[in-house]
Amino acid sequence: MDLALDDDLPVVRDALHQQVAQRLRKLLVEGTLPAGAKLNERVLCEQLGISRTPLREAIRLLAAEGMVTLEPGRGAFAPRLTREEVLNTFDVIAELEGLAGERAAARVTDTALSELQALQYDMQAAFERRDLQAYYAANAQVHDWLSRLADNPVLRQTWQQLNRRLHALRFRSNQDEVKWAHALDEHAQMLRALKARDGQAMRRLLVEHLRRKRDAVLEQIAG
Repeated sequence: MDLALDDDLPVVRDALHQQVAQRLRKLLVEGTLPAGAKLNERVLCEQLGISRTPLREAIRLLAAEGMVTLEPGRGAFAPRLTREEVLNTFDVIAELEGLAGERAAARVTDTALSELQALQYDMQAAFERRDLQAYYAANAQVHDWLSRLADNPVLRQTWQQLNRRLHALRFRSNQDEVKWAHALDEHAQMLRALKARDGQAMRRLLVEHLRRKRDAVLEQIAG
């Protein structure tokens, strides 16, 4: 299996297994390793220029995060969530992000607003270039900012755990250009609500935003 990986994929040997895990996250999120695919150790070792020990350490780390499934006697696989798992996970994370947004509106600083405005510009520019990878990177930073601004360690930890399971699905949900444009507009509305310190609007916008993501993913699964 030829993964056609990026030219910059080989990694330096400092905290190696963590760097390998980060590379694998990218492959999983962007679908180079699609749902259900086996993580072929020989191929990945050759592509990454590493031995099997750091690769296996990275895979164990990703398994603990829920981004990889370990099957005894068969190896590691990119997880394939059922319709029910997608539905249930998105429903929970929608409420978590809604709560995070409401709390963030009461705590957001001018510095944070400047960072979020810059990320909104980055998302707009990426959309105009139709650069989904760049868009998703900026988008993920926005949602991470909101979870941190909520200033609730339990909320953030729970959100991080669930969000790791959904990275690949959230990435794919913007492959429909109409839905992608709508998601970008929703983020613009969120930024306005944050600037107005309107917690109720933030909660509503984020819950609706995540439910639309859920519906887009369910459409893909049904198709």
